[in-house]
Order: sequence, then C-alpha cells, then structure tokens
Amino acid sequence: MEFKDYYQTLGVEPTAGEAEIKTAYRRLARKYHPDVSKEADAEERFKAVNEAYEALRDPEKRAAYDQLRARGYRPGQEYQPQDFGGGYGGQGFDFEEVFGSAGGGGAGFSDFFENLFGQRARGGPGFRSGQAPRGDTRAKLSVPLKAVYEGSSIRVTVNGKQLDVRVPKGIKPGQAIRLSGQGNGGGNLLLEIEYAADPQFEVDGRNIIHVLQVTPWQAALGATVSVPTLGGSVELKIPPDSDAGRKLRLRGRGLPGPPDGDQIVELEITAPRAVTEAQRKAYEKLAKAFADS
Repeated sequence: MEFKDYYQTLGVEPTAGEAEIKTAYRRLARKYHPDVSKEADAEERFKAVNEAYEALRDPEKRAAYDQLRARGYRPGQEYQPQDFGGGYGGQGFDFEEVFGSAGGGGAGFSDFFENLFGQRARGGPGFRSGQAPRGDTRAKLSVPLKAVYEGSSIRVTVNGKQLDVRVPKGIKPGQAIRLSGQGNGGGNLLLEIEYAADPQFEVDGRNIIHVLQVTPWQAALGATVSVPTLGGSVELKIPPDSDAGRKLRLRGRGLPGPPDGDQIVELEITAPRAVTEAQRKAYEKLAKAFADS
C-alpha cells in the first residue's frame, strides 16, 4: 500500500506544534468542505485533510507515524506493514482501534491509516485499548459530534464484523458503550468514546466553538448571516462595530446536557481578494476614506 505524508497533506513541517497543525487543518477543511468548495476533487481533498489531522492531533498516533516516517518513506512509495512490525504501539497489550461514522459505511480512512492505527497489534504504555478485567475487551470509538448531538447510530467494524452502535445523546469522552458478547472470546466489548475531529466545530466541555469568517463591512456595519450548528444552519445577527475575536453566543446550540451547552461563534475578519478593476478601486477609495483614522 502507498505511504502517505500527513505533514505534506496539511502543508506543515514535521516540527510543527499542535496549534500550527490545528490551524492548518481548520483552514484546509474550510477550503475543501464539500458544502462550500467548487473544486472537482474537493471531497477527496477534504477526506485526506481529515485523515492527516486525525493521525497528527493525537500524540500517540503521531509518535507511531513519526517512527515509521523516520525510516525514509516518502509519498507514493510502497509501504509494507511488516516493515513496521505490525502497527501502532510497542509491546504488552492486545488492542484494536475502532472507528465509526454516522449513517454507516465506515470511517472513510485509507488502507494505510487503518493498517497503521486500526489493526490488531501490540501496545505499550500508550496502548489505545486492550483486555479489561473479567474477560472484557476495551476499544476506543471515535464518534462524529453530530452523532453525539442527535443520539444516532454509527456503523463500526470489529473483528471483521459490522455492527450498528447506538450513541447515547450527549455522551461524554471517556464514557463507554457496552456490547454484550462482541469482545474477544465471546466476552463483552467496551467502547470508550472519544470525539472525532470536526472541520467546523471545536469542543469546550458541553459548549461548541465555531470560527465564523466575516467581511470587514459585515463587521463594521452589522449583518445577519447563516451560521452552521450541529442541529442545522441558523441566522445570526452580527452587531455593528464588531472586532475580530468577538464572541457571540447561541444558547442551547451546544452538546446536550444536562445542562445543554451553547455554541460560541468567534468572529474572524477576512478581506476578499480584489480580482477586478472595480474591486481594486473600491479598496483604494476605502483606503483614502480611512487614511486619517
């Protein structure tokens, strides 16, 4: 299978810090989101960006990936799983990473990703899941925020078998879903919840944070704009004279409680490029009007 350079996908150096990786992910995810991008390959680019961020945002996954990359693999080069000793981790515990997606169909990760992070392997101090007491099997389950918001089912693949798992509404990271008889040797399977990365939202407790790009005139004059939420788009009124970084609150639009969280909309002011002569002249008039301010 083909080796993937996740740093190259996000356009960052291998020395990039967590904040730089997150910034690059958010920028590219917004650019290639299928709902807004007009580019022909937007969906594939969007999936690639999500996969790269999923690999690099987690310190354990990133360390395992860096260990493989240090062997000199480059994009397009054939990667043999046995070259890395069978996957993610060191030694000591059996584990199996489990990923799912709302509405079924799997998580959409490449064979390279699933082989490196998703197969049965031997885990060390940073093992992702393993054999729990009394014969239970533990595994991590990465779930979309929308599934947590709605309490919907996701389809996961465990030991080659596809299962539809009901995600309780508002379940928190670290809580577990028990599947009787689906573990190794007929024991129980305990799926420990973690939230999947989302290109539009970040999580702060029960609150959801969304960075909204607005134009300078929308910020200065005020405007009513459409804002995505986990429950669908809503109209948000931007007050006049809003500065970059201003936070507006949509009550009850966060993750379900009790109490329900809110959605915090943080304004980011972006100036559209002047691509026509009329647009450039408009910017020149604006510059003159504010020359003495």
